[in-house]
Amino acid sequence: MNQTVSVTIPKPSTDERLLWNIVFASAGNRVLLVAHNLKLFPLLAAKPLTLTNICEAIAIQQRPAEALLTVLTSIGLVQVQDGFYSLTSLAQDYLLESSPMYFGGFLEMLFANDQLFSVESLKKAVLTNSAQVYDNGQLFVSHEEQAEKARAFTYAMHGHSMGSALAWPQLIDLSEHKLLIDIGGGSGAHAIGATLKWSNLQAIVLDLPPVCEVAQEIITNYGLQSRIKTQTINWWNDDFPVADLHFYSDIYHDWSPETCRFLTQKSFDSLEFGGRILLHEMLYDDQKTGPYPTAAYNMAMLLWTQGQQYSGHELSVMLKEAGFTDIKIQPSRAYWSLISGRKL
Repeated sequence: MNQTVSVTIPKPSTDERLLWNIVFASAGNRVLLVAHNLKLFPLLAAKPLTLTNICEAIAIQQRPAEALLTVLTSIGLVQVQDGFYSLTSLAQDYLLESSPMYFGGFLEMLFANDQLFSVESLKKAVLTNSAQVYDNGQLFVSHEEQAEKARAFTYAMHGHSMGSALAWPQLIDLSEHKLLIDIGGGSGAHAIGATLKWSNLQAIVLDLPPVCEVAQEIITNYGLQSRIKTQTINWWNDDFPVADLHFYSDIYHDWSPETCRFLTQKSFDSLEFGGRILLHEMLYDDQKTGPYPTAAYNMAMLLWTQGQQYSGHELSVMLKEAGFTDIKIQPSRAYWSLISGRKL
């Protein structure tokens, strides 16, 4: 005699929408890189185009063209009206070469290194706690040895820095300061933003020789060569120039806590009395539960460098331990924040 077994399947307390969002999150990144590589954004900047126009212009068929455009529309980079596709304001601000905030160099770097962001590379980085993009985490040594890579990297960082470089100087009063030292300043984007806002400021960008060459070109393009100088440095051994303002953007996240404490103490010791230190970073919340972009940026650091993202609390403690007072944390632009401390 057959018996029917009754099975009760518990119902989930949530739907799987968030999980689908996570699974498909990488599609937006990939589509952005492909669209940039196909030069779709400058094409749509010229004038709104139909799907047929786009297929003809970049020599692809309708199905893949529609797939690309639908993703770009859904993530807010392209808009469509009456069958004509055009760029959103976000794409116009950051995806056209004519914009000072052009992200193109950064996207090209991601495109060129796409295989290094594979699941296998990430798993290896997690298991070995070692950078996968540059051997043993020697990102900056490699760039010093390979001038062309340094040049490409500097331009990539420039575009992704300019928006925030124009924002944070609006949030802090620098009228009492005379000389800003932009340590590891790359293209000079932040020195440019600070000196454009504060006419009292002179600046020096400290970095590796090939990086300083690029910075000098960019500074000259802005007509600021009389106010911003570049200077090569080995910051482990060389003294910082005498100044009353030290600035680090996206530098602390490249290094271990021990190295960050070294740089913090070196800045405190070399700053004039009354001088300030400014750290510009994407911060974790104090519980280190997010936000998601900072957590994702931290995974990139696991792949690229020996560093990590920090919370505002962690960086504030570093400043306090070095002797800084009047420590403040200010949200700046997008996911960026400014942490400041004073030497008294």
